[in-house]
Amino acid sequence: LTLAVVLPQRNLTYPWAWPRVGPAVRLAAAAVNSRPDLLPGFTLGWVFGNSEDRHGVCSEMAAPLVAVDLRLSHHPAAFLGPGCVYSAAPVARFTSHWQLPLLPLVTAGAEAHGFDDKSEEFGLTTRAGPSHRKLGELGVQLHRRFNWTRRALLVYWDERVDDRPYYFAAEGLYVQLPTLRNLTVIDVVFRDGGNFSFIIQEIKAKGRVVYVCCAPDTLRELMLQAEREGLTGGDFAFFYIDTFGASLQGQRFPEPRRPWYRGDEHDARARRAFQAVTIITYKEPENPEYQPFLERLKEEARDHFNFSMKDGLVGHGTMG
Repeated sequence: LTLAVVLPQRNLTYPWAWPRVGPAVRLAAAAVNSRPDLLPGFTLGWVFGNSEDRHGVCSEMAAPLVAVDLRLSHHPAAFLGPGCVYSAAPVARFTSHWQLPLLPLVTAGAEAHGFDDKSEEFGLTTRAGPSHRKLGELGVQLHRRFNWTRRALLVYWDERVDDRPYYFAAEGLYVQLPTLRNLTVIDVVFRDGGNFSFIIQEIKAKGRVVYVCCAPDTLRELMLQAEREGLTGGDFAFFYIDTFGASLQGQRFPEPRRPWYRGDEHDARARRAFQAVTIITYKEPENPEYQPFLERLKEEARDHFNFSMKDGLVGHGTMG
């Protein structure tokens, strides 16, 4: 049996890049093949296809072409990946179209709200990772718990390039929060070189509960501006959506985790400003099997992918 893997080959900005996922695929295949009771009479293997374009970006054009090639050449029993939203969607549609035999698609990505619909084109798609619908449901529970019934403000960065992670993270909240009766959801979109003064004025005028989706450095700039404008004293609640904990991965000072720290003259103000911020991220597993598995994963990555995998939800590192 063959598993067709379609993932970014080298671009480590993606949590599901092949140097991170490949070690787990190797371990999984070895575990399956060591137990003849799991797939009696079969051996599990895999073939890989790169979903990057020539610029190293996840491509909605490259991924489906690679998927078609792998299906015609290797007749896989299942697909693993793609992870990126725009590349996963067409491949998932193909897997639902190729009806006999059924071709399931498993991915740690494809977090967007649209993949929740299992009635038709995404009926064979299973997500093993984050779902922005769940993020939206968490927002709903927060508002119920604290009786926030009037407004919520979504502030997010979006350049309409690559996989638009902040847009899709905000989408989960944008879709789920209005299920609370009479709650108004307002979105404020900004881009590189965005006008933080404008964002601050929007927050002052339209919201007290603010969800922010952007890069960690951008969040720090925004919160420094919010502190200057008097928004961090307790009247406003800021929730930073950080799916994989990027803001908590300080390389120089991992402990204690200080998302406000940059080693510059603004650190003291940034620390005060971040007292108004709650970071929402996925929790790293705590079950006893996780740490031994992580160590084996690091060994596989180092020995077979020339990749140094660090601790954390993503496993930050660099190619050797």
